[in-house]
This record gives sequence, C-alpha cells and structure tokens, in this order.
Amino acid sequence: MKEVRELPGYVTREEIAERLPLIFPDGTPNRNYCIRELAASTIFTMLYIGAVEGSGRFLAPKHVYRMTDEQAKKGDPGSRLAYAKEALKPGFHTPGHRWYADNTREPIRDETLREGLVATGAVHLRTDLPTTSSKPRYALTPSFAALFEPGLKSDELELAIETWRKANLSRGALARIAIQQSGAAASKDGVVVTFPNGETRRLAPGPSSVISQAVIEEFSRRFLIEPVVLWLSESGNKVVSRDDALAAKIGLTIEPDKNLPDMILADLGEDEPLIIFVEVVATDGPISDRRQKALLKLTDAAGFPRDQVAFVTAYADRSTPAFKKTVDNLAWHSFVWFASEPNHLLIFRGEQNATGGLKGL
Repeated sequence: MKEVRELPGYVTREEIAERLPLIFPDGTPNRNYCIRELAASTIFTMLYIGAVEGSGRFLAPKHVYRMTDEQAKKGDPGSRLAYAKEALKPGFHTPGHRWYADNTREPIRDETLREGLVATGAVHLRTDLPTTSSKPRYALTPSFAALFEPGLKSDELELAIETWRKANLSRGALARIAIQQSGAAASKDGVVVTFPNGETRRLAPGPSSVISQAVIEEFSRRFLIEPVVLWLSESGNKVVSRDDALAAKIGLTIEPDKNLPDMILADLGEDEPLIIFVEVVATDGPISDRRQKALLKLTDAAGFPRDQVAFVTAYADRSTPAFKKTVDNLAWHSFVWFASEPNHLLIFRGEQNATGGLKGL
C-alpha cells in the first residue's frame, strides 16, 4: 500500500489550467508550450498516475492521449494506478472519448515536454533509457508537483510559485519575466527615466515608456562610452526631451517635422561622435529599410559619415508578439536590443559590416 499513499492529491485538469499562467507568466521561454490545454492535460495525467520524480513511476505520451473524461473522473488510488499500467498496453481502451488522437504523441513529447516543461525544470527526463526506447521516461519534479496541491490557495500559492521560479528558472528567464511584468504594471503616474547626465523625465505610463527607460538607463550604459540623449519622444509625437544646442555642436540639426525616431542618442566618447537612432517597439514601428534610408538623408545632409551612424530597434523581449510581428521588416545594417537581455545585441549584417561602432563590438 506504500505506492498508493504516495500518489499526489487528486486535482482536476481545469484547476491545473488555472494555475499554469500564474506559474509561467509572460516572458517565460516557450510559454505557450507550458500553459496551453495540452500542457494542462499532460500535467494532470502525470499527477493522476503519480509520475513524480522519486516515485518510480513515469509518464509516456500515450498516457495523455489515451485519457478520457470518464477515466479522469475516477479519482480513487486503485483506478489511477491501474490506468498507469494498463494504458501502456497495446490495444488498451477505456470508456469514453479520448482526449487526443495517437498523432498527438509528437507535440506532447517535443513541444509540451522537452521544449516546455523539461526546459523550465518542471519535469525530470530519465537519462538511463536508449532514445529509441518506448518505455515511459517523464516525471514531474517534486517541487513543481507541489504547486498543484489541492489545499494550496491565495498567498500561500503565490509564495510557493515565487519560490519555485527562483529555484528553477534561469537568471535570463527571470529577467524576461520581470521586464514583462514591469511593462504591464507601469505606474499610472508614469515612468521616471534618469538620463546619463543625472536629469530625470517622467514618461507616460505604458510598455513603450518602460522600454524607453531601459534603453536610456541600461542600453546606453552598456554599449556607449559617453552617452547623451539628443531627442526623446512618446507616442503621438509628444517631445519629452530635446537638446538642440548639443546636437548643433556636433553638427546635427534636429527638425521635428522630419519624422524623427523615438529616440536619438549620441556617444561622445570617441574623437568623432556616434549618432544612434532608436525605435522603441511595443506593438509596431521598427527600423525598417524605408526608415533607415529616411534617417540617413538627415545625417548625410549634416555631413556625417555613415560609419558614424547606427540604428537600433528596441523590444521588451524576443518572445513578444511585437518582435515576431516586425522581425521581417527589420533593416540590414541595424541592431536589435531586448530590454530583458540587456547585455546582448542582435546584429543584422548586410553585405558589408554592420553600420555603427557600438562599444564592445
């Protein structure tokens, strides 16, 4: 009877589906694989049969796609353990309509498990089996299984989830989650930005302002030697800050009616200044070929060599719909920067070296 007592508490698939978006918030790598119905079905089945690391029981994809509503309602330990063994046998049939067809094996194995739950530390993968073996090989980690205890509610659940995230998600994943949450919860009073010279400006609330703040406070510090902000605007073409005197000193004329980008930075740390045009993308509007050509006309007219001009499109995170929507329109000879991964740049090189001389490249 020891094996029976070790079965996790019974929890419905619907309850699991409600908790998954809380455990895996926006910014989690491959989040869709972790929170969709197929993920809830897989986790339900693992808990149902007791496939938790250390129990000696493991899940195979067929446990999931052979499950039915009728079987799932049988919550007594005997029925659950019987299903764990019988569902693996050829020709197995249980009353009711199967949750999924046999050809769901690959999405369960490759997406939900390996790319989703295994990659985030929620599921343990057996390594003592040949890759060609059909034996069950997946089990929930005990700490993740504990997040679905039926009695875990409210503040206690929130604390357990936060503890699990800190212990299992990478620093990069946690950073991506944090930037997404800060964008979603930007204060109604706006976002306060500290400029490189120590001055502050208050931007309107919203995700674009959070990205702009990150560009000024994080990007410029990491990739420019002596950064300054020449121009900063918000949605609706509201000018937050402009420095015509400094721009004129380095030979650049800022004309608002010239369809300027969200931000113009300059790096004064070298003998010749570097001009950086930045587009902040929360929904749309990257540095496209058309935008790049229009902005180069401005710097050409000012007499700037093109190797002293750089173009950056800034996003909150590479998992956001905004990046996936606009990546096809990004211009060659430009950079992409993600606020959630501030130490990295994505470089779109053309036939020659990418335009610009950002520090560290």
